[in-house]
Amino acid sequence: MNFKINFASRILLIGAITFLAVTSCNKDFLEPEELSFFTPANALINADGMRALLSKAMTNLRSEFYGDGAPMITENVFSEVAVEGTTDKSGPAQDLNLLILPDANLNSANTNRIGWFWVQWYEGIKFANTIITRIDDAEYSSEGERNEILAAAYFHRAYRYYRLTQQFGDVPAIMEEISTPKLDFATTTREAILERMKSDLQQAIGWLPETTNKGEVSKGAALHLMAKINLAMTDFDGAIAAASQLIDGGAHALMTERFGSESANPDRNVTWDLHRPENKSIPVNTEGILNVISRLGFDGAGSRTSLMRQAVPLWWRFINTPDGANGMSDNPAAEIPHVLSYGRGIGRNRGVPYSTKRIWNDDNDERHLFPNWVRMEDITYNAASLKEAANPFYDQPLQLFTDDGVLLCSDTIRNWYDFPQYKLFIPDPEASKPSGGHSDWYVFRLAETYLLRAEAHFWKGDLASAAEDINQVRRRANASDIPASEVNIGTILDERARELYYEEPRNTELTRIALILAQTGKTAYNGKSYNLENFHTDNFWFDRIMETTDFYNKGVKTIHGDEYTMSPYHSLYPVPASAINANTQGIINQNLGYPGAEKNVAPLTSIP
Repeated sequence: MNFKINFASRILLIGAITFLAVTSCNKDFLEPEELSFFTPANALINADGMRALLSKAMTNLRSEFYGDGAPMITENVFSEVAVEGTTDKSGPAQDLNLLILPDANLNSANTNRIGWFWVQWYEGIKFANTIITRIDDAEYSSEGERNEILAAAYFHRAYRYYRLTQQFGDVPAIMEEISTPKLDFATTTREAILERMKSDLQQAIGWLPETTNKGEVSKGAALHLMAKINLAMTDFDGAIAAASQLIDGGAHALMTERFGSESANPDRNVTWDLHRPENKSIPVNTEGILNVISRLGFDGAGSRTSLMRQAVPLWWRFINTPDGANGMSDNPAAEIPHVLSYGRGIGRNRGVPYSTKRIWNDDNDERHLFPNWVRMEDITYNAASLKEAANPFYDQPLQLFTDDGVLLCSDTIRNWYDFPQYKLFIPDPEASKPSGGHSDWYVFRLAETYLLRAEAHFWKGDLASAAEDINQVRRRANASDIPASEVNIGTILDERARELYYEEPRNTELTRIALILAQTGKTAYNGKSYNLENFHTDNFWFDRIMETTDFYNKGVKTIHGDEYTMSPYHSLYPVPASAINANTQGIINQNLGYPGAEKNVAPLTSIP
């Protein structure tokens, strides 16, 4: 049966939690194709119907990485690797103390995507719960087929709850399809939810295949997620075991030799190959564990990456030559068509000196060498008017200052920062001025598995093993080994920032690490120890950002006049007020530090 899944638009009005209660029994939960009448009862009757719903769950997961103001930008902004670089208006997530409130606009490209995470993760949970609840209502070719589908649904639910519990902390735990209206949801502790997800994944790992199509869930994906959940639960031995089973399993290996579409180009290297759109999901690429799929011309491929618009600086305006002439052009027909190489960036995901300069302390690290990495000085003045005037600076490298110190760029926040070209360059044949076209994207990659295992070794005090795992990743990039004596949680975060920029959900992982420090009471490299009781006023997440930032709480303002501020309680996102207010017969707790937390009640500590 052919059918298309579509959600009721009222989700934006009543909040994601209540939406879950209502739409599962609504005839519009899934919309039929022409000449087909769809309900869960008559569509989820065989493996094809169940797999169609799994496919929709992957589409839901994919949306974090794509489009204008992608949710991934919010993850970066709420961390130490980037800030919101839109400087010509108020509203973007810059003055967090003023703007990040439960009843603010929390789901817009022009503000932030906190509300997107709440809504979309619960939609993904709904997909998974529908399959889990109805798993035995369908017919399968074998018990193995049935179990594989169920295992994939367990993975999708566990992935969303892992993210929710690190982004929002304690949240409502919904473990089955809701078929009648429900307005009395309650908050459940993060620990209880993670314990249940771990149990589900343990079963899923035994049922999932070693290899699948790159856009489907495999055993490796479940093991990778299990390592993260075990870390979040401070089960460091369990994290090592899960990561080791994946690393040693034979289905995946780091890509250390040239491969794919540009492997014959001597000016490139394996780092470049690894991140080419056409290489991410080909069979020879053994590093990718879980990918989301987006292809030009492929039905259902969704929006373009928009990376060259979101994360590349606005280099094409407001940069002058040392003699005061306009230096830049975004004309694709220009003699020097920089826009075709770099895209027409707007600097929304603005990399900061920590991630663009300070962590790069090895001159041989190919991840940070041209052409993989572009410094503003690698770009040249290209305005046609310069050539017409015989200006000597035409096609010469950009300068930020004149020789006597005059600033040549009117907005150094938005217009001037270095960037990883190997990650951000996505050909965009649908646009004359590229913004970043279609590309598959890594959700899980084996390089991260090594860094997860390194972190688990670190927590256990095995610095030699931690260093070896970090160095497996560094050697591929031709970077020198880090000695065991230098390994701490900051070292690991630095390597994650080098290797996983715009892949990892940085806020999620930084908050997870902050919660581990609070749960264990271990002393961090900054000499401080933390606890859960006052997490919202004193935590490693905040201290780490304050240690590295050049923006937050330093009096830095945009040209529009908005100041970059943040507080420790921003380590957990606010629960959208729409979800709390719509839950009229129960209480969903608000995170401490935000308005509404005074109404909190004790969360549930177990899941029936």
